Amino acid sequence: MKRWNVIHKIKLLYDDGNGYSIRAIANELQVSRNTIRRYLQMNEEEICRYLKNRERTKELDKYKEYIISLLEKYEKLSAVKIKRKLKAKGIVLTVSNRSVRRYVNRIRQTIAVKQKRYYEPVIDMVPGVQCQVDPGEIRNVPVGDKFITVYFVVFVLSFSRQMYVAASNRPINTEMFIRMHDEAFRYFDGVCEECVYDQTKLVAIREEFREVWFNERFYQYASAARLDIRVCEGYDPESKGKVESGVKYVKNDFFYGDTFDSFDQLNTDLCSWVDTVANKRIHGTTKKKPEELYSLVEQSKMKPYLQPEMMFDVNGEKRNVDKTSLISYKSNKYSVPMIYQSSTVMIRQDGSKLIIYKPESSDIIAKHDICEGKGHIIKNTNHYRDHQKRIKDFEEDIAGIVGNELGQKLCTILKASSPKIYRDQVAGLIKIIKQHSDKQDINNPLGLLAERPRLRVTFIRDYLEAFYTNKEYMPFSWPDNQEPRSDALSRYSIVSISGHHNKEVTAHEYI
Repeated sequence: MKRWNVIHKIKLLYDDGNGYSIRAIANELQVSRNTIRRYLQMNEEEICRYLKNRERTKELDKYKEYIISLLEKYEKLSAVKIKRKLKAKGIVLTVSNRSVRRYVNRIRQTIAVKQKRYYEPVIDMVPGVQCQVDPGEIRNVPVGDKFITVYFVVFVLSFSRQMYVAASNRPINTEMFIRMHDEAFRYFDGVCEECVYDQTKLVAIREEFREVWFNERFYQYASAARLDIRVCEGYDPESKGKVESGVKYVKNDFFYGDTFDSFDQLNTDLCSWVDTVANKRIHGTTKKKPEELYSLVEQSKMKPYLQPEMMFDVNGEKRNVDKTSLISYKSNKYSVPMIYQSSTVMIRQDGSKLIIYKPESSDIIAKHDICEGKGHIIKNTNHYRDHQKRIKDFEEDIAGIVGNELGQKLCTILKASSPKIYRDQVAGLIKIIKQHSDKQDINNPLGLLAERPRLRVTFIRDYLEAFYTNKEYMPFSWPDNQEPRSDALSRYSIVSISGHHNKEVTAHEYI
């Protein structure tokens, strides 16, 4: 009703050209001149049809998903730059900068920015932006005289639906997954801005509170290839529908009903099928052939593919380093520096030498002579901390505080009492002595403790605390005619060193 009132005022003020000018009406009613012209050019019937169509589509609606993806990634991106990015993709907009600004501002009010994850990454209206990737498998494929399981990965460009499929007769690991990406981007002759994946361990190790921990090796490849990684929400295949349909298409059209003489023939037939069938069919959604749409529109919008140097050392193999800094090679184990514990390294054999190097930079981190036997552990002592050197440093620190003679006595007793944990014992003794280093008579109680046959650091700690709390009692030995005082130190009493007294209080003796 309000809109009709404004239209009636416009018609009344204009009075078929005899009243106010369009500029004057715009100033009077605070309505744009274009709106006034539009209503003046229409009769009542045309205005009714126009107002009934309240859900008018906007030119920018076709690119809404792409604009949302940009705003979620770059919260403060300006409308002008968004328009430039669309123009760079070959999209010609007839709307003004002001219209783009208003449209972007409306989107900002309806989306949540600064998200760690992108849950609806379907961008099919902008060329060169997105590729959807999904591994699949099919069992009981007749190859030769056997039935095998074939593992494959489907790559589908969201705009043109151009497809590539890579297959393997072994379960796909990270290195194989990377090589399949390399094949796909070389087939496309370019790389898109981002790839979309399910929560496969090949890409995302785990997800918690919408934060993703990526597979380190694959993340290194994607970064080197200038490729963004997007991970769909778990158990949500609809957010990646194009490639999910692609997996079904490969299973039902290529594999179903065919037999293969060998796996090499299967790969050859698969490449031929991708070129002559999958990319030449009329796609059900775009109504165009993927190959033609890609070559005419999308290919020029793809980024050049820079094959990462870090991924292709043809003689190299990946190895996982265990928690003891060892890797396995030909039934033997070889050491690497401790900083590489529980990580991944690359290896290659160079004559009689085993070369171990970083996967991302090919920097050599270790070399070993290859052992001909089996079941051996080949260590480089420089790869591990020198425990003996650390123990010696601890012993010198103790001697520096309490003197050489007393220090040696204490260390000898600790080593005899607990040889397997001696390094931790002397480290703890240093800590305890330093806590009481301001006491001028610290050598007195320590000297008495050094006469014991066995010691542990926890006993020394408790004894020193009790000694300085009840120092006035000095319960180190008592005359024959006097019983020990009942106090906190009585349980720490030791055999008298006077020579004539050999009574020992043993009720709470520390062993």
